[in-house]
Amino acid sequence: MSTQERIKALVNDHPLVLFMKGTKQFPQCGFSSRAVQILQAAGLKDFYTVNVLEDDDIRQGIKEYANWPTIPQLYVKGEFIGGSDIMLEMYEAGELQTLLASV
Repeated sequence: MSTQERIKALVNDHPLVLFMKGTKQFPQCGFSSRAVQILQAAGLKDFYTVNVLEDDDIRQGIKEYANWPTIPQLYVKGEFIGGSDIMLEMYEAGELQTLLASV
């Protein structure tokens, strides 16, 4: 299975996936930490994460998958939502909570 196929399977097999540096218990960068905090503030207690630091192919491949150069990346119901800045904007506007209510 190619890296892109692996990423597609992860995105489609889970209603919400956060590709991040580190884990939700121990984020390894400030942007990933902020993404976890935003999801938790939006009411999510348990969500699926992929630590890109554990797999260089996924780390590079996820950037190509969505044509988005940075990590973290949030996917909801197979759709790319954005990184921590977009997540914060959506959260502040109430859009993220609405989106996550359907997960």
